[in-house]
Amino acid sequence: MAESRIHARGRLFSFILLFFVGLSSVNSTAQVPLVIWSTDSLPPLPSPSAGHISSDQELAVYLRPVFASGPHTVLLFLQEKLSKDDLTHYGGVFGNKQDSAFKNLEAALRSSSSVTFPALEWRSPSAVTALLEAELGASPVLADPDTLSHLSIDTSVNNLLLINLPYCSDSLKSCKELLHDNDEVLGKALSVLQTKGIPYISIFTGQQPSRVISETAVPQEKVGRSLLQAVAPDVKPPIVFNSTGNPCIMLWAQNLNVSVSESTGWIDLAAQTPNLTGSTCSSSSSQLVLRYPSGHVLSFSMSQRFYPVSARNWFSLDTVELQVGGVTASYVGSRGIYAPAEYSFRCQSVNNFQNALLVMNSTNQSLSQWRLNFIDFQIQGFSLNNGTNFSYASDCASFFTPAIWMGLLTSLLMLLIFVYGLHMIMQLNTMDRFDDPKGPSISVPQSE
Repeated sequence: MAESRIHARGRLFSFILLFFVGLSSVNSTAQVPLVIWSTDSLPPLPSPSAGHISSDQELAVYLRPVFASGPHTVLLFLQEKLSKDDLTHYGGVFGNKQDSAFKNLEAALRSSSSVTFPALEWRSPSAVTALLEAELGASPVLADPDTLSHLSIDTSVNNLLLINLPYCSDSLKSCKELLHDNDEVLGKALSVLQTKGIPYISIFTGQQPSRVISETAVPQEKVGRSLLQAVAPDVKPPIVFNSTGNPCIMLWAQNLNVSVSESTGWIDLAAQTPNLTGSTCSSSSSQLVLRYPSGHVLSFSMSQRFYPVSARNWFSLDTVELQVGGVTASYVGSRGIYAPAEYSFRCQSVNNFQNALLVMNSTNQSLSQWRLNFIDFQIQGFSLNNGTNFSYASDCASFFTPAIWMGLLTSLLMLLIFVYGLHMIMQLNTMDRFDDPKGPSISVPQSE
């Protein structure tokens, strides 16, 4: 009974969804799968998010370092039409189908290094061919297994061999039979190259999708109320200082709030674009100087040292200086702003007035009203691998927070109560003497 109600609700939901889809404007998202395998090792491909459609640029970015390693022979199997459903329904490329029409393709993927683009954006029938032609600098040569066996291939230059495969739309054969024949052609072509001892990179894709997935268009303007709606905020890039062409200091903060008096209030320097003149870095020390159009100058001085106890290098943010109108206030880390040298340092709030990580290093009392408050602050002054990403972050939040301590103490108290109760139960003893019901009864004389 419960199952029938669930199915009824599912049918009702589907009907409502289809109704609104029919009322909405519909656009087509054309996509084709693309499978790459090679006799050599291919670099791994990051796992795409659910529903992600790869663009031509993403494919070009992936193939560029692969082709740059030297001359390659690329074998492109270009089927007239192909969609992921074909590989799923008729084969086990994206599943575990036993009676597969792509046995040679699946065997090649299992025996070699392979990468799969489940959904590649489709623009034109010759998009993939034109991309490979541009990256390889070689014109495509039409071939088939018979011509490949007699074709002389110069492995000292890039070669692009193109094998066209039909689709079952206008064929008298069933789709599975035709796809099986295409798979046989693929297997024979690979066997010819293996017999000749030619290393190759093979690509299997379609000239166009056999099925087009329709999806509703999302309106740009906000209409009425919406539930579970989240708008991704614009994320500004980090501040990067380069020395001799290589990034050596990186800083990012959601807000860099400074205040020099109560009358002027807070100023968010993160909303301005700084000038990095005066910044320096070396293997032992780094200094990031941010000169803002408003006249404020922020300076972050860092150093790294080797500590024998931990047998590793650590870096620390030694001083933070704020200069306004020729007056400079210097602050030092009171509770230690440090991290391993190959890490970055991150903290939700770095300030000098509440749970302060920064303490003024000056006797000038007129500067006591100056306030610094860096929100979602992250900095790295050493061991930068590239100029786009921080290394692993060492957070300023301690592991044993007040909530964790409260939970530990509460658990300990309950454990003590349990142990005490168990001890009391174990101390209970049974009676060693009982009244005998068969013995003489006790008589109590009564006096009148």
